[in-house]
Amino acid sequence: MAAGRKLKLYGMALSANVVRVATALNEKGLDFDIVPVDLRSAAHKQPDFLALNPFGQIPVLQDGDEVLYESRAINRYIATKYKAEGADLLPASASPAKLEVWLEVESHHFYPAISELVFQLLIKPLLGGAPDQAVVDKHAGALAKVLDIYDAHLAGNRPHVKAWWDDISARPAWKKTAAAIPFPPAA
Repeated sequence: MAAGRKLKLYGMALSANVVRVATALNEKGLDFDIVPVDLRSAAHKQPDFLALNPFGQIPVLQDGDEVLYESRAINRYIATKYKAEGADLLPASASPAKLEVWLEVESHHFYPAISELVFQLLIKPLLGGAPDQAVVDKHAGALAKVLDIYDAHLAGNRPHVKAWWDDISARPAWKKTAAAIPFPPAA
């Protein structure tokens, strides 16, 4: 990265998609600012933001003249453009096909379940609403099934998923990312 140039990550720090990108940026040790986009005021649907992402969704990454959206695509860009910096997010030992499989699993199976749980249990109460227990139960069940599949590929019992999470969450990049998430105070 050119000396003194900061990347800009547009979005809300509580967004799982923004967190996904911030984590990759932190893994690479890249200097970036989160540019707040207030979804409650529909800032993401205004002409200035639509010029960055015509779909009006967060996150958006601006790296000089390069403007990207879609968090997983942004992360692939970060991993390849900044391969020599920080942690290698695409190690040569990883099978490209297997990597794509697990990226798709995360996108289509894990993320839909976990994002709805985060919305129901964290975001909705922040907005003054109450969680819908039927929705929570449905997505908690879906998440449990996904975690069982993850675990089967990690060694065969749920403690392996926890060990994997403990390893990831102990990484300095994740700690830095998590520290920047503006969680509401505990009730």
